[in-house]
Order: sequence, then C-alpha cells, then structure tokens
Amino acid sequence: MTLFMEALAWLFAPEQRMGVNGIPNRLAEHLGYTALSLLIAAVIAIPIGWLIGHTGRGRQLAIGLSGAARALPSLGLITILALLMGLSEVPALIVLVVLAIPSILAGAYAGVEAVDPSTVDAARAVGMTEWQVLGKVEIPLGLPILIGGLRNAALQVVATATLAAYIGLGGLGRYIFSGLSTRNFEVMLGGAILVAVLALVLEGVFSLVQRMVAVPTR
Repeated sequence: MTLFMEALAWLFAPEQRMGVNGIPNRLAEHLGYTALSLLIAAVIAIPIGWLIGHTGRGRQLAIGLSGAARALPSLGLITILALLMGLSEVPALIVLVVLAIPSILAGAYAGVEAVDPSTVDAARAVGMTEWQVLGKVEIPLGLPILIGGLRNAALQVVATATLAAYIGLGGLGRYIFSGLSTRNFEVMLGGAILVAVLALVLEGVFSLVQRMVAVPTR
C-alpha cells in the first residue's frame, strides 16, 4: 500500500506535468506510436481481410500467418531490428505493426463472413456487382466485428509500445525502464498505472464506437 501511495504521489506531483519527461509529453509519444502502428496495420490488413472474407480464399493461409506473427517474441524482435537498423522509431513501429495485423485481419474477414448469406444473395439478385455487394452490404454489416479487431489490436499495441523505451525511445515505457534501472519502484509502478489507465480508456472508446456502428436488430 505504501508503494502504491508513493506512486500516486509521483503521478500527481507538479513536476510531472511539464518538460520532456512530463506525463503529457510521454503520453503523447505513446499514443503516437500506437496510432501510427494501428494505421499502418489497418491499411495492410483490412483490404486483405475483406478480400478473404468475400471470396473465401486464403483464409487458412491468413490464419497460419497470423498465428506465426502472434508467436513472435516482441522484445527479441525489437532488439534484433534495433541492432540491424539502428536506434530509431522504425524497429519499434515494425514490431507494433506485426503485432497489430493479426487481430485487424481477423476482424476484417470475420466481419464479412458473418453477414447472413441470404442478405448477400438478395443483393446479388437485385443486380449488384461483386464490388457493390462488398462495399454496400458486407463491409457495413461486418463493421462491428472489424472494430472489435481494431480494439484488440489497440490494447495489444498500447501494452507492447512500452518496449519502445527499451531502445531509448519515448512513451510511457520510459518510466517503467528508468524506474527499474534506478530502483525507483514508485516511478515504475506509476508508469504501469498510466499504461493500464490508457488501455482502459481505449477499451471504452472502441467499445462505444462498436456499439454505435452496430446495426440495430428488431
């Protein structure tokens, strides 16, 4: 309990609100890594997922590759990439994108596959082309499941983005690694609390968006 109170005191200390090492700046860096990684992963995974869901082809390959990507050790991969490419944002972003793709890909093709086949048949019966069926029927109806995939990816990326500090970058992980190295455990716990709170906030935001895009059933 004493350590927890010390962590709270550190979090609310006036000096934590300003400067390069202040919480607002580290939070902005963490959100930047997360948002950019999700954007890149979404650009890669969503079109592929929609194509798989619509055609039914390549699903097993996608599942296999996604499983392999999830099995990669993030810390080991970011270390190897940093040694090969240098200490920059690129290795961290590559790891976060690889981590985010499986959940987004699964959400994209599962959303399309979940659409009632009779609805798809009805759309074709009225003369819609395959692209129209995908764009006007399958994608809108599968959007809640896609948002769910994005939500899962966001939570994984937010937690793993702390590893950016391992190679000298910013983000909330700086508090965790610096607290560990200097044995300032209240700083380490404070950083962990910030990551957890950020994950809960993102969970709430994505859950709200998922409800908003859901098609009401009667």
